[in-house]
Amino acid sequence: MDNRIRIGIRPVVDARIGNVREALEPQTLSMAQAVARLLSEQLHYSDGAAVECVIASTCISSIKEARQADEQFRLENVGVTISVTPAWAYGSETIDMDPHRPKAIWGFNGSERSGAVYLAAALAAHNQKGLPAFGIYGSHVQDKDDDSIPEDVQAKLLQFARSAMAVAQMRGKSYLAIGSVSMGIAGSIVNESFFQQYLGMRNEYVDMSEINRRIQLGIFDQEEFERALAWTRQHCLEGTDYNEEATQFSRERKDEVWAFVVKMTLIMRDLMAGNPKLAEAGFTEEALGHEAIAAGFQGQRHWNDYLPNGDFSEAILNSSFDWNGRRAPYVMATENDSLNGASMLLGNLLTHTAQAFVDVRTYWSPEAVKRVAGYDLEGLAAGGVIHLKNSGSVALDSSGEQQINGQPAMKPHWDITQDEVDRSLQATTWHAAHQGYFRGGGFSSRVLTKGGMPITFYRINLVAGLGPVLQIAEGHTVDLPDHVHELLDERTDPSWPTAWFVPNLTGSGAFRNVYAVMDNWGANHGVFSYGHIGSDLITLAAMLRIPVNMHNVPEERLFRPSYWKAFGLENSSMGMDYRACSQLGPLYK
Repeated sequence: MDNRIRIGIRPVVDARIGNVREALEPQTLSMAQAVARLLSEQLHYSDGAAVECVIASTCISSIKEARQADEQFRLENVGVTISVTPAWAYGSETIDMDPHRPKAIWGFNGSERSGAVYLAAALAAHNQKGLPAFGIYGSHVQDKDDDSIPEDVQAKLLQFARSAMAVAQMRGKSYLAIGSVSMGIAGSIVNESFFQQYLGMRNEYVDMSEINRRIQLGIFDQEEFERALAWTRQHCLEGTDYNEEATQFSRERKDEVWAFVVKMTLIMRDLMAGNPKLAEAGFTEEALGHEAIAAGFQGQRHWNDYLPNGDFSEAILNSSFDWNGRRAPYVMATENDSLNGASMLLGNLLTHTAQAFVDVRTYWSPEAVKRVAGYDLEGLAAGGVIHLKNSGSVALDSSGEQQINGQPAMKPHWDITQDEVDRSLQATTWHAAHQGYFRGGGFSSRVLTKGGMPITFYRINLVAGLGPVLQIAEGHTVDLPDHVHELLDERTDPSWPTAWFVPNLTGSGAFRNVYAVMDNWGANHGVFSYGHIGSDLITLAAMLRIPVNMHNVPEERLFRPSYWKAFGLENSSMGMDYRACSQLGPLYK
């Protein structure tokens, strides 16, 4: 049996024998099978395969059968459970008691033997025991022989399952820090307690000199390097060198840098995931990797002052394609910002798409744009825009050259066409790194994100005395006229990628205007994912016991464990998050 995390479906039934249990079991099993079909049809693993579900081998009516299901699920690597029932059953005797496994209960809304009664009793038991569970209850009564799943129930099942699978897939994996703290950036001070207690992850470390050692000793797949370098020369278009002529590298030196950064890319990937090819070459230890589901590269300044920067490596690893074709994106944080890396990981596990690591660079007010460019911002951008820009490590997918229904998008790798890969590469130019920042050279990607993409901008921050908090801003990318974009963009660095972002405004708090979003952002970095995934992030954060301190997700899309409701329904947007998370503490404390 492989090691995929599976979803366990627990059909819960009334224990009473004598035309009660016997009458209910067919409907209960039908519910379980319907849920398994829905999840397998709609959800995927990172390689594109359908998520696998395991239905307990017997209906659960007692502690004994609950334990039998636990043992079965342990053997079949179940990391998430969903209990289903159409009727009353014995609440505290049948619930999932695993403290680390995300869990939900669907109580069938039917009037004959309402599953809502069991749902309420079981949730009360979970809350009393401090084992949060998500309650799912349809808004309309169904007939007892109706084996369909209503749309509102489907939405909650999928929202729960996406988030719960992210929790389960992080557990036991590692964050690999390649190097240490970059330029005093607090996020690159790796906090092991956060990773261990909140995400269930390990921390691994290698010095950046390990990359140089492997380059010097040839500890990488030589055949793949030749193929990767040829692909890079063909598809990675070199753009204008914006350095002063006296400081520009020679053509020969630039070619050496290209070869160096391609080797860096192979080695960073091997450090994360391992590579059996290295064992074949006699490097058995190096072949193992660090089981890293996410990583970060320090770069500045101890590496970049004399060696090529990590922009190319980070951008290619974060993208959904390389010289081996389309593949699941890796999660590689620039400047070893482990908190942004952890944020990228959440979005990647929820969507299976590439994530964009960015600086929160500048708020451009309508007045400032008018003064600098003589242009009146309009449409979504009428209240100003936030400039998302960093030194070139963003995923190439962020160009928006992929499409969904004819609109720019970022898609899971299995849905990306070769034409979309080609267009993403053609939309990106690679520029010799700015000598003022990167004395050792390198190549930074210049790519402009197309407007019209719904995106979610988010970030985990650590706060003394509080712990981790999550910020979320749903909104859209926007287009500016070419001359306006160039005037604003080139004030920073013309060789770096850009996205122009406008958050959805609510008229109050941190979302009263665009300036307030920028003003309330908690760090210099953030991540954006394609789509409005704020509700999934909030559900996931609740599972991890991370409160959300800033978001603009509509109330009707929020879905948290039943436990939260006891901590202030009148402030369900955020206040209950703080109180419930504080009471429960970290998931893996």
